Order: sequence, then structure tokens, then C-alpha cells
Amino acid sequence: MSGKRGNGEGSIYPYKNGYAAYVWVTKPDGKRARKYAYGKTRDEVHGKWLALHAEAKRGPVATRHRTVAQFLAYWLDSIVRPNLAPLTYISYEGSVRLYIAPHLGPKRLDKLTVRDVREWLTKLADLCQCCAQGKDAKRRADHRRCCAVGECCEAYASKRVVQAARDALRAALTHAVTEEEIGKNVAALVRVPKPRRRRIKPWSVVEASRFLADAATRDDHLFAAWVLVLCFGLRRGEVLGLTWQSVDFANEVLYVDHQIQRAGREILHRETKTEDSDNFLPLPDLCLVALRMRRAQQDGDRKAAGDLWQDDRGLVFTTKYGTPIEPGNLTRMFQLRARRALIRVIPLRNTRHTVSALLVALGVHPKVAQRILRHSQISMTLDVYAEASDEDVRAAIDQLSALMRGGT
Repeated sequence: MSGKRGNGEGSIYPYKNGYAAYVWVTKPDGKRARKYAYGKTRDEVHGKWLALHAEAKRGPVATRHRTVAQFLAYWLDSIVRPNLAPLTYISYEGSVRLYIAPHLGPKRLDKLTVRDVREWLTKLADLCQCCAQGKDAKRRADHRRCCAVGECCEAYASKRVVQAARDALRAALTHAVTEEEIGKNVAALVRVPKPRRRRIKPWSVVEASRFLADAATRDDHLFAAWVLVLCFGLRRGEVLGLTWQSVDFANEVLYVDHQIQRAGREILHRETKTEDSDNFLPLPDLCLVALRMRRAQQDGDRKAAGDLWQDDRGLVFTTKYGTPIEPGNLTRMFQLRARRALIRVIPLRNTRHTVSALLVALGVHPKVAQRILRHSQISMTLDVYAEASDEDVRAAIDQLSALMRGGT
């Protein structure tokens, strides 16, 4: 054997204080180029040279690698912003800016390891974010009260924040794998503790009825909103995004297809999250009466505002000047109305669970409930139907207790 390697196999040669090697590879853009490897000994470089050959046989190989920060900036601007929902972009951008880039940003994308991600997540959970982000230091000198004056407030990231940061990195690296910049998604190999949600008991029929009765007696201008929330389980943004064009009084039908969202400094009136969220819902008498009352109230507001009226979308629920209602304000007003009616306060989003529980209690078929709640998959509806009510649990425990008592 001559010992010569074939054309294109590359070579190993002395380089500075060690050795170097290169392999001809095909780049993601289809062009051919040299990919180099370096080491202190010939054996070390030979191992890297063999690994490069194996990588080149599997597919395209990038010869220049970006840092994590550079790739994340490209991913946010070129992939997330044009293709995903505005709130998704805001969530990912916040995770990248506050939690990922400050720690992993300088690392080379192709050199990022599972260990790097695990150590970052551990550090993130144990690091005071007020100190890390300089929150207290950004205040005026006479308003600083904790970390900037030597008294750490221990504002650690919650489990939900840590999970969101890992999810954002995992989503970005998934795209890096798709573009063949890296071979595997190391963030997907690291598990984080799943935050536990506190279970909140939904309202009963009596509580929901008391809430609506109190709102009606007070001539609440959002009475129709509360009726729709408690009859159909509409989401907060869907209620605020309803237009009069979506209400068909003649055929007694409501079409849900838009929502109001706060995205940074903007309020957006956009389509609902999925096509399954769009649906025609038959309007019962209670909803029809409430919506007619709301239209009369809005006509009065429009006349009183005069030239100050600003509604150009035909929204059903607006402020007295025709502007969209802030989603956060609707949540606060719901809680205020519940306290005023002397009813147990639950989050506005939990009214969907209230509607689900009432449909179960009425024995409504799951497919009918799926259409009312506009679940994208029947499994979501069946999960609700599989939950046992407090009354069922109490009856079962009473039976078990009676059985035990009879056996003693």
C-alpha cells in the first residue's frame, strides 16, 4: 500500500504547537469547502479527522458556526416574528433577552452541550434576577431599596420562567437542526421540573347565577360579556374581539372568529388561535336580550362621546369612547364584580372550567360540548368529562366509610 489518501479525504499535518487536519465537505448552500480540526497530538487530530469524515457522509456540514446569541437573533427576526403569533414572539424574545443570551450567548452554537444547558438551568433557578438584570440599580439613587444597596431581595426565577426559557431554547435549536447547523437538539435532552398548577374549584350553577343576577341589577355595561363567558366559556380575548358583524340577531347565531390581545405596547384585533376556535354558536334568549341591551348602551355612549368616539372595528365591548377594553382590565373588573356580589373569586379563565363542569352535570354529549367550548381535539373535552365532581367523590367516600363501618 502506498499510504496515500484518496483525493478529497483531506490530510493531517504539523501546525503551530500541534497538528491540524481538514476534510472536504459540502456546505448547507451546496458548495464544497474545507473543514478544519486542531489538536495537540496526531492521534487526537486523527480522531477528529475521522469524526469529520463521518459527519460529512451524513449530510451537509457548516464550516463557519455562529454563536448562540447570533443564531437566536436570526431565529427571532427571520423565523419567529414573520411566522408565529405576536404574543409568541414577545414570549420568546423576553426569554432570549433576559435569560438565555446573557448566559449562553457567547458559546459557539455547534459546541453547546447537554451539560452546558443543564448547568445554565440550575444557575438560572438559583440566581436573583434583580441582581442579574440590575433592576434595582436602574432606579434613581434615592429609590434603590434592595440589591443595589447590598440587601439582596432574592427574586429567583419561578419554575414556570425556567421552563419557558428552556422551551424557547429548545424551539430555537430545533430550527438549527432543521437548517443543519447542528446535529442534535441538546436542549430537548434536558428535563426541567414541571410547574404545578393550583386547582381551583369552578363556580356552581348557584354561584354563576348569583353573579349574573347582581350584574343585571346594577345595570353593568359588561353584563352581556359575563353572560357570554358563563354560557359559552368564551376566552377573555374572544369576548373583547367580538364585533357586531359577528352577531346575527335575525338567525340568533354568534360567530366567534376574532380576539383582542395586548402585545407589548399594541392592542391587536386578530384572528383566533386556531381554525377550531372559529365557530357558529346558537344564541339563547338570555344572550340575545343581553346583547340587545349592550347595543343600546353603546349607542348611548356613542352619542355622549360625539366626536371623541374612536371605534372603527365595530366592537361589541368598548370603553365609553369606543376604544378596545384592555384584556387585563376585563380580568380586574370580573374579580371586582365577584367581590361585590359576595361570591368566591375565581380567575376569569376558570369560567371555561365552570362551563365545562356544568355541561358534564347536565349530561351533554362530549361532541356537543366540544363544539360549545371549541376544543381543537375531542381528547381535551374528554379530559374534562373524566374529572369526578365533588359530589361524586363525596358519595364514593361515604359508601366506602359505610362499608368499613359495617365490617367492624
